[in-house]
Amino acid sequence: MTENIEVFSQNCIRVQSEAGPVYVDPYQMKEAPKDAAFILITHEHYDHFSPEDIAKVACADTVMVVPEKMEKKAQEEAGSYVSRIETMAQTDARTLGALEIETIPAYNKLKPFHPKSAGGVGYILTVGGVRIYIAGDTDATKEAEAVKCDVALVPIGGTFTTDAKAAAELVNIIQPKIAIPVHYGTGVGDPSDGDTFAANVKEPVTAEFKIRF
Repeated sequence: MTENIEVFSQNCIRVQSEAGPVYVDPYQMKEAPKDAAFILITHEHYDHFSPEDIAKVACADTVMVVPEKMEKKAQEEAGSYVSRIETMAQTDARTLGALEIETIPAYNKLKPFHPKSAGGVGYILTVGGVRIYIAGDTDATKEAEAVKCDVALVPIGGTFTTDAKAAAELVNIIQPKIAIPVHYGTGVGDPSDGDTFAANVKEPVTAEFKIRF
């Protein structure tokens, strides 16, 4: 179910889909495959919206999807790397070619780093009938707790997002089949946070590690 998912660093994720490779928040890419069918950006922070890394994965036919409030910034800083830019609201659903995409608001409840008003999103992709939730930089919000998915990729590094225990509580509520921790061990958090997350994930959810250190 997750053999088509790779996690590089932070929230940099590649999903192989019927539509082609889908990258989310490309960042610190060591290679330049230039093969993206789609690039999805969750919000404008430098470790999620990196024009340098977008250039490494984009090709002539790439479609980039960004939150509505990022449209101007994305066009000015990375528009030349892709064929076109599509925008999505915080709560939205779209079919782009062969790819089904939904958005979920991603934000902090009390911390100031990601206010809801900034417009950040998480994405749900439907790939081969499997719903893959990529939460983005978020806390365990009421919107996140209502997500229905088969696979959840959730941030666990703390400081700017949920920490390992809160993220485990979130996946225990939404009960995907598989939960994959992201956004830890590089910029924030420690590699051992993955073990804390896994120890707090309860059956029937299975924790699976994908991140590359």
